[in-house]
Amino acid sequence: MRFWLGGYTADMSGHAAGIGVLLAGEPAAQSPRGALTFAGTAVHAESPSWLVAHPTLDVVYATLEERGAVQAFRRTGEDTLTPFGGPVSTGYATCHAAVAPGAGTLVTAAYGDGTITRVSLAADGSLQGATALSSTTDPYSFEAANPPASLAASAANGAIDLSAAAAALREAAGPEFAHLVPDYDNPEPVETLPVVEDPNARVSRGHHTTFVAGGLFATTDLGFDLVRIWRGDIEIQQVALPKGSGPRHAVWHPSGHLYVVTEYSGEVYGLAPDREGMWRIVTAVPVSREISFGVDFPAEISMTADGLFLHVTVRGSNTIATIAVRDGGARLDSLALVESGVDWPRHHVLVGDTILVAGQRSDEVVSFSIDPRSGVVGQLLHRAPAPTPTALVPIFD
Repeated sequence: MRFWLGGYTADMSGHAAGIGVLLAGEPAAQSPRGALTFAGTAVHAESPSWLVAHPTLDVVYATLEERGAVQAFRRTGEDTLTPFGGPVSTGYATCHAAVAPGAGTLVTAAYGDGTITRVSLAADGSLQGATALSSTTDPYSFEAANPPASLAASAANGAIDLSAAAAALREAAGPEFAHLVPDYDNPEPVETLPVVEDPNARVSRGHHTTFVAGGLFATTDLGFDLVRIWRGDIEIQQVALPKGSGPRHAVWHPSGHLYVVTEYSGEVYGLAPDREGMWRIVTAVPVSREISFGVDFPAEISMTADGLFLHVTVRGSNTIATIAVRDGGARLDSLALVESGVDWPRHHVLVGDTILVAGQRSDEVVSFSIDPRSGVVGQLLHRAPAPTPTALVPIFD
């Protein structure tokens, strides 16, 4: 079986030369259980860090991360590609692209500036006009126009009248202790300090797009802790995850739940629409209770074909977590954490009962079996050297 292999090139301190080709067993096999072999470069490109295939045509799209663009490539042979039009600018450090089910649209996410871009696709799969969608603000900033639901609920219940509360407290304290209660009607003057820019200021960082039911798609903003829900070019809702959680990638479950893995807090959140169509957090679980905050950074989330299990690769501890989907998607259970066999497991892909993992820093790809009953990652099957791999896309000939 063949896979297209994304990777970092010299412009991003990587060793790849472009989009590579990985073989798993015989090229014509439909199972990836065979020995892994890096078969060379299909086409030269600048840091094609994420790849996505057209659903019906021999066309693959690559995000050229350092260049801030996406480009289409057409297959010209079993192991070769050629540029299919030039790069289309899509935002600083574009790191992800997804093709809509009807193949009329491609949506990209840019890590560097948070830009979400919709690119029209022609009938032949070529890239057409690009439209940058609306930007957003940090829901946890004082200037946020649309605070998270928890903050909005507090406002709806009425703000606390500090002056009235202080007056009541002074009266209850009596003349002996009243002076200890601050007077909010006549506050003490506060010295104005010079404004110093925070080097750790939060910035918008688009990271992933998932197409869901009803013609909608969801994008993650890792910097602003947001999941944004879109219909066409219009954002219809935002769901704020806990501050500092860092929503990275997501997977759509047939039950109607969207499962989002967070890079910083190491959790998986389940989102679903209520009867009025408003999306809400309905469940959450740690990726594993064995990972460490600030040391481990979950990367990719995938789902088994039967929808019973999720897998998450974790950079840092270099592991793979298995999570069970319970109660029709409404509950998640952390099951197991096993070694990934590579350094910095940036991406993985599940094909049947086999999972392939791209080790970005160890310059290799490995394959494991998956126990179909428990969902847990099992025996290490094969490994092969591969230059700075960051994405795997199976080719079904």
